[in-house]
Amino acid sequence: MDRRTFLRGTAVGAGTVALGGSLWTSVAGAAPAQPGAGPYGALLGPDANGVRLPAGFTSRVVARSGRFVTRTLHLWHGAPDGGACFPDGDGWIYVSNSELPLVGGVSALRFAGDGRIRGAYSILGGTNVNCAGGATPWGTWLSCEEVPFGQVWETDPYGRNGAGARPAMGRFKHEAAAADPDRRVIYLTEDEGDGCLYRFTPDTWGNLSSGRLDVLCAPAEPVTGPVTWRPVPRPGDWLAGTRNQVAEARHFDGGEGAHYRDGRLWFTTKGDNRVWVYDAAAGVLDIAYDDGLVPAGTAPLTGVDNITGRPNGDLFVAEDGGDMQICLITADATVAPFLQVTGHDGSEITGPAFSPDGRRLYFSSQRGTSNSPLAGVTFEVTGPFRDAA
Repeated sequence: MDRRTFLRGTAVGAGTVALGGSLWTSVAGAAPAQPGAGPYGALLGPDANGVRLPAGFTSRVVARSGRFVTRTLHLWHGAPDGGACFPDGDGWIYVSNSELPLVGGVSALRFAGDGRIRGAYSILGGTNVNCAGGATPWGTWLSCEEVPFGQVWETDPYGRNGAGARPAMGRFKHEAAAADPDRRVIYLTEDEGDGCLYRFTPDTWGNLSSGRLDVLCAPAEPVTGPVTWRPVPRPGDWLAGTRNQVAEARHFDGGEGAHYRDGRLWFTTKGDNRVWVYDAAAGVLDIAYDDGLVPAGTAPLTGVDNITGRPNGDLFVAEDGGDMQICLITADATVAPFLQVTGHDGSEITGPAFSPDGRRLYFSSQRGTSNSPLAGVTFEVTGPFRDAA
């Protein structure tokens, strides 16, 4: 019997799993998250856009790859990926990466307060496989290149300032970034089968041009528990690789999305379909969700990828493949589908992000219905998102 099969049996038999679960218990009331009824009810049939949503929610398409964005002369990019929203007067801006090789970058959609699109433009171009990223507290978007020796690019969502590379944040196969303003660090995931979790401490908060790159260190077993951080000696050494320079580094199976809130970092790993939670104050790592720790055949969330959250503590996790769903993990550790895109079976869901008021959710189907990076579709969902957990 392999370890995941054993753990699955433990979860089914006991209801919870003692994998350092006290952290997740203190956060959400149970550990790890288990399938259950979501707070918005069952998904209805597909709407005109092929999106299944709970009652009261509606979708619209706001951009399609290779087509002009409504009322603009901007062609929306191919392979839309990671994204985030930024306030803009009475409206907001949604930025979206392009995961195309060599001609990647970032585009932005500008919305008026009533939701009308009032502009679209590029804020980064000519980069390589821009996958996920993260917003900074000072209003920039970190766009991460998912290639060996890739870089983090800091961009201006408002289009006023040019983009710049931030090599001090390490040269590796970047995935996502999440800012921790409490400790004044940026967490970084790495999309490798033996990737690491990193923490960048800038010399000056708000200036990412220089600083120290650390790697999370812990033994492979036990899976959860206390961790430490150690400096990566040569963050730009492409021969050695950042993940190979510190012997004590903890390796993760395909780092993906990252989201920070209230002293905790939530990040995902696609190789083992896990959502992790790192308590930054306590220095403890735990598992929030693992598809191997739910009753066999009942896992609603597979192919875990990008992750975002709302102020009430709800987490929204996009699937790379799976059932083409965005699943919800509630603060009481229940996991359930929130939406599903139908007819896009060869695609993946990317870039989930909420408008600043939390009332609109943006995301993309990266390859659309034809499984082509030039057929991406970017959606908006509105409805009665709850404010309280």
